Amino acid sequence: MNIKKCIDAINACRFCFMCRHLDPVGNVTFNESDTPRGRALIIDKIRMDRENLNNQDFINTMYKSALSAANRYHCVSHYDEAGLVLAVRKDIVEAGLAPEAVKKLAKELEHVDFKVEGKGSNLYFGEMPELYPDSKLISGGDPGKALEVLGFTNESKNVFEKFKKAVINSKCETLIVAEPSSYDFLKNKFDNIKVIHSSEYLLSAGVNSQTQSKAYYLDSDYLKNYNDNLKAPRELLESAGYKLAMFGTNQEESYSVGEGAVVYDKLYPELAKKLAERVWEQADNPETDLIITASSYTKSILKKYNPAFNVITVEEAVLKAKGN
Repeated sequence: MNIKKCIDAINACRFCFMCRHLDPVGNVTFNESDTPRGRALIIDKIRMDRENLNNQDFINTMYKSALSAANRYHCVSHYDEAGLVLAVRKDIVEAGLAPEAVKKLAKELEHVDFKVEGKGSNLYFGEMPELYPDSKLISGGDPGKALEVLGFTNESKNVFEKFKKAVINSKCETLIVAEPSSYDFLKNKFDNIKVIHSSEYLLSAGVNSQTQSKAYYLDSDYLKNYNDNLKAPRELLESAGYKLAMFGTNQEESYSVGEGAVVYDKLYPELAKKLAERVWEQADNPETDLIITASSYTKSILKKYNPAFNVITVEEAVLKAKGN
């Protein structure tokens, strides 16, 4: 079983309460099972008796995790509870026990057709090609990250091979990736092609700012908790003239409404809605204060459950700063 590779996290997390306040799902369900300690206790039961893997409540609990990794990032010993959940998801899939909704979604994610358009030595993967007029554009779906997060390792590899073939055939020198989850997935997968986050590229290109405005930046789970708190998005926004203020009551919580789980809203819309409502409650004036996020997923969920949310992406903020 994959979870046997995570004994240190099981042993450490199952009796530890220190990070329970950082789990976004636990903060809206108030269930002990939706905290790192609760999940670790369940996984320990599975480790001791494989038959427990058949428990549908256990399986559902593992897929309810938002995988924000805020718990790991702020753990003094950095025990990988997020990796533990990913490991048990692999065990669930390999045992043929994935819920029907998860299997159906996985099948949909397998159907991708990547295509490259335009001219340039760079290749852009995102939703705002107008910011990259000298780059080619690759589109077609998720590159395999969502399948990986769901526990479908082989299927994820197959989808990535299609993406990789399209990228290599583009003959690009640099792959610019906007969505943090895709950036996390792709950053170390190419030998001779540089992969950078869109904020890194835009920061290096410079922004001629025409704005001086206050904004709140919602940290991306993948850029902060998975990638050492990548500084480029904040530096880019500050260089574009935004005066960034702290969102919420602390700088440890995740406000990305399930970004870490990539397709969270497709499986648990009722929980995604609760996560979005909690962000609304934490905001000072969510209808008027400008809120910026690096993740298109996070923006879409916040707007889906409350269209009045004044939230834009980092790329949109750059366009706004340029006066567009």
